[in-house]
Amino acid sequence: MKSTTKPRSVLPGFGLTMGYTLVYLSLIVLIPLAALFLKTATASWSEIWNTISDPQAVASYKLTFGAALIAALVNLLFGFIVAWTLVRYSFPGKKLLDAIVDLPFALPTAVSGIALTAIYAKSGWIGQWLEPLGIKVAYTPIGITIALVFIGLPFVVRTLQPALEELDAESEEAAASLGASRWQAFRRVIVPAVLPAMLTGFALSFARGIGEYGSVVFIAGNLPYKTEITSLLIMSKLEENDISGAAAIAVVMLTASFAILFSLNVVQWYTSRPSVKGA
Repeated sequence: MKSTTKPRSVLPGFGLTMGYTLVYLSLIVLIPLAALFLKTATASWSEIWNTISDPQAVASYKLTFGAALIAALVNLLFGFIVAWTLVRYSFPGKKLLDAIVDLPFALPTAVSGIALTAIYAKSGWIGQWLEPLGIKVAYTPIGITIALVFIGLPFVVRTLQPALEELDAESEEAAASLGASRWQAFRRVIVPAVLPAMLTGFALSFARGIGEYGSVVFIAGNLPYKTEITSLLIMSKLEENDISGAAAIAVVMLTASFAILFSLNVVQWYTSRPSVKGA
């Protein structure tokens, strides 16, 4: 007689596991976010609008999202190259290079900011060569973007590595045997296979760039309307004891970030669907 007893699960049943999940997410994510919205609601609509539409705040939005977007695109390109090199080639020092990729994870963000400022300042190792060419990095939006590239690169590399490791080299060989060029094989075989991972890495790098503070505040110069990021503006509001104003700006950042990341997740879901060909 065939037994109908289900195999025992390692974890508790769905009800208990779901309960733990909801409680954990509520304590860690939902309650703090709800408190943020409630604190914003303590101000009148006119006060909220005046705060979030202030020219200084708008300038910080443009700089923060613009620099984060550019940094994420740069990381998407060069992160793919780094991940491809680590996966497809064997060379002396490969393990060392692989460990260096994780360095931005281990370094405190303030240390990263100080190091980048020292390197790209007027008298820095690299800045002293760029200054005579009229290229100023430190205390400019360029420096902010470089800092975001530095802290965002590991997200792209570590997301792409597993996808590239699972990519079958035989499909590339089959494309080459059918007469496809290297560019055609890359565009039609490799990119579609790793596109969901690319979008995930881009989203993670972009999200980290939007909320970054420590590594940017030192190299930015923090000039209002020019190099002041939104995170610093929120900190300035808190130092002025304008908690509702800081919460209002934070809600704007939260809403915009959620909308962008949700859109990227939709695109990722769409590209990862199995294609259904007609008969």
